[in-house]
Amino acid sequence: MVDVGRFGIWSSRLREGGDEAVEAVNELDRLGFGTVWFGMGSVPAAGELLAASSRIAVATGILSIWQHDAAMVAEQTAAVEDRHPGRFLLGLGVSHAPLAKNYEKPYSAMVAYLDALDAASAPVPRECRALAALGPRMLRLAAERSAGAHPYLVDAQFVARARETLGKGPLLAPEVKVVLSSDPAEARRVARGTVEMYTRLPNYTDNWLRMGFEEADFAGGGSDRLIDSVVVWGDDATVRARLDEFHDAGADHVAVQVLDGSPDRHPREGWRRLAELLELRP
Repeated sequence: MVDVGRFGIWSSRLREGGDEAVEAVNELDRLGFGTVWFGMGSVPAAGELLAASSRIAVATGILSIWQHDAAMVAEQTAAVEDRHPGRFLLGLGVSHAPLAKNYEKPYSAMVAYLDALDAASAPVPRECRALAALGPRMLRLAAERSAGAHPYLVDAQFVARARETLGKGPLLAPEVKVVLSSDPAEARRVARGTVEMYTRLPNYTDNWLRMGFEEADFAGGGSDRLIDSVVVWGDDATVRARLDEFHDAGADHVAVQVLDGSPDRHPREGWRRLAELLELRP
């Protein structure tokens, strides 16, 4: 299994590659984070980030099964693994009906995709792949057919229930959004700037309903109750304590997405502050 470490960084901008991404990953490597997760993207993009760093693992979080041929992904994964053994985790997901062409029967589609990865000329080993799982069936599939689960936009209570479903062995690596501000109005404003789009995607709203939220919590970019549950914010001590709650609930790894209200640039200052408050060591 890939050693993802205790904490990682989740960033959609890293999928764009180029010099800026290379510099960012090098800094995250030096700061001591165990893994970088990048939204969507591709296996070759992961290879570029791996080639630019020396220690840190790289994971797709997630690669949509509707957009990438399984046989090609298996071939690309084998090539990356050959060059950078033990440092790449293939995160797979079913995306969302409004975003994916030909979206139907997501669970069955994921099973078929995993079957295709197993049947490829260069199969992707179970321990080198993980699933973006929220519902109980997908969580069980993650435990049975992959290294584990990478749930997105969840709280520590969800993680505790997910651990019960997965059992003790499989990886549980939730994505957690963090705003490094102790001002409630500012922190929630920044959080809503990112969370609002997810309040229109059924896979997330259905999961939040299972978590005990109501339809009213999805209005206006998310109620204070929803935002305060799925986004960590506060002073350094509060942020550290809340991130520790995820590990206490059963997470092996927490992939932190730092939000600072500036989506067009890497939040490098926030990454540095986070590394300091988490007492990371390279």
